[in-house]
Amino acid sequence: MAVDKCVTVFGGSGLIGRYVVARLASEGWTVRVAVRRPVRARFLKPLGDVGQVVPLPCNVRNAEQVRSVLRGSQAAVNLVGILRAAGKQTFDAIHVDGARNVASAAQAEQLSSLVHVSAIGADADASSDYARTKGTAEQRVRELFPAATILRPSLVFGPEDNFFNRFASMARFSPFLPLIGGGKTRFQPVYAGDVADAVVRSLTRRDCSGRTFELGGPKAYSFEELMRLTLETIGRRRFLVPLPWGLALFLGAIFEKLPGAPLTRDQVKQLRQDNLPSGDFPGLEDLGIQPQTVEVTIPTYLDRYRRSGRAAGHLSPRTS
Repeated sequence: MAVDKCVTVFGGSGLIGRYVVARLASEGWTVRVAVRRPVRARFLKPLGDVGQVVPLPCNVRNAEQVRSVLRGSQAAVNLVGILRAAGKQTFDAIHVDGARNVASAAQAEQLSSLVHVSAIGADADASSDYARTKGTAEQRVRELFPAATILRPSLVFGPEDNFFNRFASMARFSPFLPLIGGGKTRFQPVYAGDVADAVVRSLTRRDCSGRTFELGGPKAYSFEELMRLTLETIGRRRFLVPLPWGLALFLGAIFEKLPGAPLTRDQVKQLRQDNLPSGDFPGLEDLGIQPQTVEVTIPTYLDRYRRSGRAAGHLSPRTS
């Protein structure tokens, strides 16, 4: 017997997932958080009433497990994604096979809606494995669940992000920050909470069915501009050193063999393409969402990287 307003969120313990779970719980949904290690998702339970947020074990590579956690739900959100491959967690296995399993089970269980979170730059013909498999995954989702809503965010930022936090942390110890490919790649960073709002609205709005949205923040920046903004926010001076593409690929080949690789060859390939909305698809504004800015948001969580830590207080947001 189906539970009223029940949604299964795959990958709900990640950067975007924690915001999605909080918003869904606040709107009265029972939220099943499908993750490989439920113990790591227990921190989400206080976001709802007792029994409202339920972590469940599920590996998206296992079609039987996927269908089991979907049974009785009315909707599903697929947030599962990886930035680097490791062992059986390959790009094809997680992005393509995982998306296929979720979409196929959603169709079999006759769910009312499915939101699939992809990425700007997703292209089945892309040179990077990340972008290629994201693009192929979109094709599989469309084939199996045509009414799915696909969301393509640009670089996602928030207190738990792996971009601003990574370079701010690096700036504490390193006398320089690298500008991969000269720092010319452009991004349109989008706040994790805004992406979560887009997910929740897409679940219930009929006009989102079968559509693709590209989600970017209010302003585009080059990689170099984001490095300068990071340094300004944490009050540190560091050399910005251009790293040619060839050298970046060489370093990526070395680093990707290490645990917690700071850079891989596939990430270098991704950085050769701008990460901006194309303008061919609707965005946050079409969902009634006013995107938050980088300048206002990152000082609220990067202050711990300042020399005097949080005691120094936040810097005033930049106005230019």
